[in-house]
Amino acid sequence: MRAGNPGPDIERVDVSEPASISTGIAARYATAVYDLAKEAKAIKDLEKDLDTLSTAIADSADFSALIHSPIYSREEQGAAITAIAKKAGLPSLMSNPLALLADKRRLFVVPHLIGALRAIIAEDKGELTAEVTSAKALTKTQSDKLAKTLKERMGKNVTITASVDETLIGGLIVKVGSKMIDTSIRSRLASLQNAMKEVG
Repeated sequence: MRAGNPGPDIERVDVSEPASISTGIAARYATAVYDLAKEAKAIKDLEKDLDTLSTAIADSADFSALIHSPIYSREEQGAAITAIAKKAGLPSLMSNPLALLADKRRLFVVPHLIGALRAIIAEDKGELTAEVTSAKALTKTQSDKLAKTLKERMGKNVTITASVDETLIGGLIVKVGSKMIDTSIRSRLASLQNAMKEVG
């Protein structure tokens, strides 16, 4: 995947849009995809497709760059996402929205789309979705233990969507709906620094 000439529309790339806008766009796409999947009785297949897509983003630096980098042209993004979807065996229910996002230069919304779809599916099942960010990838044992702990606190089954942020140093950031629990060392250091400033 070569960057090539990004063309004149490079100035209009909306990569720096606020997260709230990304979330809003993702919510609209997620609702449409979910409604189609429900109509086709393909929710379980959709869940597998989301796992496939999440794994592809986590495992492929090229895929991650394609989503987040402004250097790729609309045509390059479209061709690449179509090839990735085909290789991953994603059905049209998932590949068509991806192609549409590429055409609108909004592939950076994809991680938000995955999260929004997981949240809708979980809510429909009477479950909660926890977005968990850790310094290192969670093992299955750690993930299961965390899900059990969250279930005890929330009173509902909790589905975990995990991501890695190496800048955390250690600990976790857990977001369930509007609630956020930050146990990362980075946040503790920031709190300590603020406390020391106040003392000074």
